[in-house]
Amino acid sequence: MWPQVPPADPAAANNILMRALGLVGTPYRFGGNTPETGFDCSGLVTYVYKDVLALPRTSRELAAIQGPRIPPERLATGDLVFFGSGGSVTHVGIYVGEGRFVHAPTTGGTVRLDFLDGAYWRDHYSGSKRVLH
Repeated sequence: MWPQVPPADPAAANNILMRALGLVGTPYRFGGNTPETGFDCSGLVTYVYKDVLALPRTSRELAAIQGPRIPPERLATGDLVFFGSGGSVTHVGIYVGEGRFVHAPTTGGTVRLDFLDGAYWRDHYSGSKRVLH
């Protein structure tokens, strides 16, 4: 049974959406956490949320924070989406609506939008959390 979770404040969610979308195209860099240096996945999340929430730095720590788990069909803008395998979280992104999320995927890539139902992401999806209130 999934908990009933109220949606995030629309203004806060829109702010997160605009900030995340504005970073699309920024180069990936392992350990990066600014537009100037590039981003890894958790660096992107902490940067996008920095004016709203103090979040932990790694995808594993982000997955462990307090906050209700959200079923995929109830995702809302600003929810964190997690990916991994074997019970271990190895990647995080920010849901932006219409089945898409923003993330910093891999070395040599850039911050981009992907669909949650893409083959790789669907097969490695491990959960979601709402951190905006």
